[in-house]
Amino acid sequence: MKAAHLAALREAAAARRPIAFATNLATGAAFILPDEAAPTALAAEAASMLAADRSGTVTIGDDAWFIESRNPSPRLLVIGAVHIAQALVPFALASGFAVTVVDPRRAFATADRFPGVAIATDWPDEALDRLGLDSRTAVVTLTHDPKLDDPALRRALAADPFYVGALGSRKTHAARLDRLRAAGVDDAALARIRAPVGLDIGAVTAPEIALSIIAEIVAARRGRLAAP
Repeated sequence: MKAAHLAALREAAAARRPIAFATNLATGAAFILPDEAAPTALAAEAASMLAADRSGTVTIGDDAWFIESRNPSPRLLVIGAVHIAQALVPFALASGFAVTVVDPRRAFATADRFPGVAIATDWPDEALDRLGLDSRTAVVTLTHDPKLDDPALRRALAADPFYVGALGSRKTHAARLDRLRAAGVDDAALARIRAPVGLDIGAVTAPEIALSIIAEIVAARRGRLAAP
């Protein structure tokens, strides 16, 4: 691998930017996609593999190419170190997500309650600014506290996470929408919020609610979730 390609791959990984590395198995010619100009058919195959999180060999004309998808790990940013978060985090970890729990209330956001998980104790909007939001990130707010949930939702809706969910009843969510509109969030952005959060499986207990949330997040990640 060329030094320039290696440096570019490292830079993309550090920036959490999805790229594909395509190598011609006969000639050794290589492209980083979509960064470098490549044959149209090869670029299309690479884009398709990135979207599906797949790597493999494809034949284009007379040439065989190995395409390696280099997607950043999917992330889940959980706003609120509450009891539902305690049930949700293990589901998310088992599903392959890197998880960060965000809550400035240090009595709740502790390693004892969330062992082995990254914890951010700054305010949610500041935490999301620092952590960054991208198309491989899901955000879910669980606190029921507008001082914590609303700023996080404003940040999430101004960016491009693949999933934004918020805990609360329909009445609670209607009030939330009114507050966010008053803060300048438009209706198109508000429509991206999944609320009440989670698939409708009749969940009642914290583990059941957590299960419904991770199921909805996975469905969104795999392109199986209808528009809100």
